[in-house]
Order: sequence, then C-alpha cells, then structure tokens
Amino acid sequence: MLKTINQRIFLPAFINPLEEKNQKGSKRQFTQPKLDLLQPLRQWVDKIEIQNRKLAKFIAKLIPAQCPFERDIMLFGRKIGHIPPMCKLNPLYNELVYLRFRALCYLVDQCGEDIQSYC
Repeated sequence: MLKTINQRIFLPAFINPLEEKNQKGSKRQFTQPKLDLLQPLRQWVDKIEIQNRKLAKFIAKLIPAQCPFERDIMLFGRKIGHIPPMCKLNPLYNELVYLRFRALCYLVDQCGEDIQSYC
C-alpha cells in the first residue's frame, strides 16, 4: 500500500502476500529429485581405502597431477592458441583428485616417502 497526499493506492498486482506463500509451497510440490546415475560410482571411489604402499604408488602414477589435455599451441616460438583443461568435464574429476591426494598423504604419513617425483 502506498500513501499519497490523502489517498491510498493499492497495488495488488505487485504485492500479494497470500500468493507469495502459495508460490513457495507450489515450488516445493513441483521440484523433482535429481537422478544422479553416477552417485554409486562416486561413493565407491570415495570408500577406497589405501592400505599399502604399492596401491598408493599405483594411484599416484595413474591419476595425473595436472590435466593432461591442457596445451599451448606454439608456432615458431609464439603462442597461437590454447586448448583449455578438459578435466572439469569429467563427472568423477573431484573424486579422482581426492583419491590421488589420499594416496600421496598415505605415502608421506605412513611410508615416509618423498612425493616430489609424483608432482
């Protein structure tokens, strides 16, 4: 409700508290749960426990530290193009990076190894 000199102006088209409450409720009714087909695979990768040195070394070598697809295209010593990292498109990227991190932490903490060769 707006007030002018001596008149009140109602703007029900813009402000209607009853409709706002109904809209919030209706949004809850129409939202559908997202179906994530890769969730079991993500959980499986997260549950992998690293308990021996051989497995930790294998994981650290298998999963690269940086995206292997990112490249600068050079011609006669000049950069003419850039291929961006594509790893973020991998739906399991975060889980694999975390698995590699856990493997490196195991090698450092439990085995006392120097991991500079893996970086």
